[in-house]
Amino acid sequence: EVQLQASGGGLVQAGGSLTLSCATSGFSFDDHTIGWFRQAPGKERELVSYISNYGSIVYADSVKGRFTISSDNANTLYLRMNSLKPEDTAVYYCAASLSGGSIWEAYDYWGQGTLVTVSS
Repeated sequence: EVQLQASGGGLVQAGGSLTLSCATSGFSFDDHTIGWFRQAPGKERELVSYISNYGSIVYADSVKGRFTISSDNANTLYLRMNSLKPEDTAVYYCAASLSGGSIWEAYDYWGQGTLVTVSS
């Protein structure tokens, strides 16, 4: 059974930092793209960043230079978020896909989401 469990969200002031974690099981990072998406109230779900099964990394323009995606040998995915802005406020989801890419509809497996709130 595939499982993804996101954690680490919370309330932070603008300019602060948070690290999200996504514990996974039931599939291999070797043949899946794994990534983070977010959805703000009233907005569509959007890509934040992903790591392809080949190891290439993609970031949304809005987070480049501020966020860092990584993974470890225990099949945990991380998202280090620095210099947070109020517009980063959203529910953050981790996801995995056999086909990969920037489109959320291409992702097969999802975590439950963790809320990040950035106050001004």
